[in-house]
Amino acid sequence: MQIAMVVYDRFTALDAVGPYEILSRLPGAETVFVAERTGPVRTDTRALGVVADRSLSEVTRPDVVVVPGGPGQSALMEHRPLLDWLRAVDATSTWTTSVCTGSLLLAAAGLLDGRRATSHWLALDQLERFGAEPAQERVVSDGKYVTAAGVSAGIDMALTLSGRIAGDEHAQAVQLATEYDPQPLYAAGAPHKAPAHLVERLRARSPFILR
Repeated sequence: MQIAMVVYDRFTALDAVGPYEILSRLPGAETVFVAERTGPVRTDTRALGVVADRSLSEVTRPDVVVVPGGPGQSALMEHRPLLDWLRAVDATSTWTTSVCTGSLLLAAAGLLDGRRATSHWLALDQLERFGAEPAQERVVSDGKYVTAAGVSAGIDMALTLSGRIAGDEHAQAVQLATEYDPQPLYAAGAPHKAPAHLVERLRARSPFILR
């Protein structure tokens, strides 16, 4: 089973690394980081780099595709090399997935037409522009497409997928091994829970708000 983790300039690290930690533990899994060109790819903070060992042209039939989000996604919404690759590999993939604004790239490729999907809460309404049905849920499954909300939700998506591929007991074992037992200090992880002034502050800075 080949799992293709797509990376690009200014992706968000946890969007890819969170699912990687979970999915790479699937029995018989080969996890590859893939980009338009091989070599180091910088995350949105520029402080961290991930090495893409394979180019898009070298990965043609992955079983699982994971597309992370991040600020760099905006520049790729009409980028033919990536969108064409997504369409091509989706034709044979068993699962096509995304985290955060990675779902906008799937939608831009035409893969989410008429399907329920989620994204980061600041970008959720943008899915509708590309024919998808926005769903304000942490993980959304519609056929073989599994999309996750913002950043940390990628771990939940990967556990969901692990359970479907290898069974609930395997997913539970991975959850235990990674000690994924969220107990956040603050109840501010979603816009309906967070203080209103923080929600508005993030909205004001969001590149997804049309002005």
